[in-house]
Amino acid sequence: MPVPTSADNAERPVERLWLYAAERPWLLGAVVALALVLLPVAVWMDLKNLSDRALTVQARTLNGMLNDIRGYYGANVVARVQGFEGDSIAAHNYEDIPGAVPIPATLSLELGNVIGTRGGEEIGYRFVSDATFANRAPHTLDTFEKAALAAFRASRDPEAVASEIEGSLFERRIRMAVPVVLGQACVSCHNSHPLSPRHDWQVGDVRGIQAITVHQPIATNILSFKYLFLYFAAAGAFGIALTGLNWRQANAFRRMNRELEEANGFLASVSMKISKYLSPQVYKSIFSGEKDVTLSTERKKLTIFFSDIKDFTETSEHLQPEELTSLLNEYFTEMSVIAHAHGATVDKFVGDAILAFFGDPTTKGAREDANACLDMAIAMQRRMVELKAEWRRRGIEKPFEVRMGINTGYCNVGNFGSADRMDYTIIGAEANLAARLQHIAEPGGIVIAYETWAHVRERVRARVLEPITLKGISGEVVPYAVEGIYERGGDQPDTISETGSGLSLFLDVGKLDAEARRRAEATLEKALGAVRSRGAANR
Repeated sequence: MPVPTSADNAERPVERLWLYAAERPWLLGAVVALALVLLPVAVWMDLKNLSDRALTVQARTLNGMLNDIRGYYGANVVARVQGFEGDSIAAHNYEDIPGAVPIPATLSLELGNVIGTRGGEEIGYRFVSDATFANRAPHTLDTFEKAALAAFRASRDPEAVASEIEGSLFERRIRMAVPVVLGQACVSCHNSHPLSPRHDWQVGDVRGIQAITVHQPIATNILSFKYLFLYFAAAGAFGIALTGLNWRQANAFRRMNRELEEANGFLASVSMKISKYLSPQVYKSIFSGEKDVTLSTERKKLTIFFSDIKDFTETSEHLQPEELTSLLNEYFTEMSVIAHAHGATVDKFVGDAILAFFGDPTTKGAREDANACLDMAIAMQRRMVELKAEWRRRGIEKPFEVRMGINTGYCNVGNFGSADRMDYTIIGAEANLAARLQHIAEPGGIVIAYETWAHVRERVRARVLEPITLKGISGEVVPYAVEGIYERGGDQPDTISETGSGLSLFLDVGKLDAEARRRAEATLEKALGAVRSRGAANR
């Protein structure tokens, strides 16, 4: 017996857990429902966290900018005005004029430097124009700034906004530009200033643009989605565990399927072997569940067939046991094929006899069963003609001669025997009568009882034989010998087969060539002459 390993012991709780969950499918449903509920919760918590972080950054940046603007204002405006006794003026070169303050354009440029320094790499500010004063360095505008400036001047809308979003897989950047529109005071200053690039400015003209750039690497906010990460990590772990369990279960199912296939193959092999001992109808009814394997019988109207080989003992004395066995098996095989083709239930082989019947487990009605049984018997006798010719060619001196009897009547049919061993068969006087009828039949002939004849009288010829008596049946039984068994739709049969005391004749006209036909004619004329001569001598 194999010794359980530590790995096996570790796997058993997992298997027990899986079996526990598999037996309670509502647990999986509850887990799925919980996962669906937790997903929006995780998204909401991460959005809250992201919003808190963004607001915090914005507040800090805005506070720093305000501090810088206040410092700039204190240093470059308030400090220059306080203590100055004259009138302060606004000038672009205010630093060179005592008590002067910067004009708006200069203020915007210097505040842009202050804000840009405060924002570092994340926030940028530019106050640019394509028309700078002569004493200032020209501004370099990129494609976005040139396009925005041209659009603003074309629309002359002071509320216009131009934006652009770009970046890569790992970072994003947004740029926004608004127009700098000249007011009345700015127009007067620019048109009168000697260093102004133009002296025809009008109110509403776009002097330049203010461009703000916000740059942010995606990795900066990656930790803001920690709840989603935890959620997906848990879902992934659950998925991996479920996949592992399913893989184990799939392996277990494959192993079970292999075992079932092997078992099914074994059972199929056994059932095929068992089918050799049962008629197809009985085999099908048992294995399909139509009949139970119990000791039970029914009384039904059946058509019973019984056949026997005439002088089987004498024939067997001229054959070796192996040859006799082969010949008998060949005979049973050929007859069984015909019986199955006509729907007969082959009950058993009793020595050299065959017992079969129509009407159970399935029936087409008493008349149809009787006609099917007679068709089967005729087909068997015709096949025997061919088999006897074949056996003679193989050197069998006395091939089998078969007698057949058919009777229609009520019998007990079902399982007879013990609880451990039973046999599906029929019992009754009607079955015994069929055996008696075959006994009085001529070799190669068929004898039927009156009720069978009543069902088939419209399609066969039959002659009445001497009445017989049988124990268990009151009164005499009138048998009928079927005639024209070997006729195949014409008055000239292809084969002639007659046997009797001192007579054994088989002739297959269809297989005679010209030479064989001449020999047959000569032989038959010689035989006819001998018979007539003996008959004349006996008169």
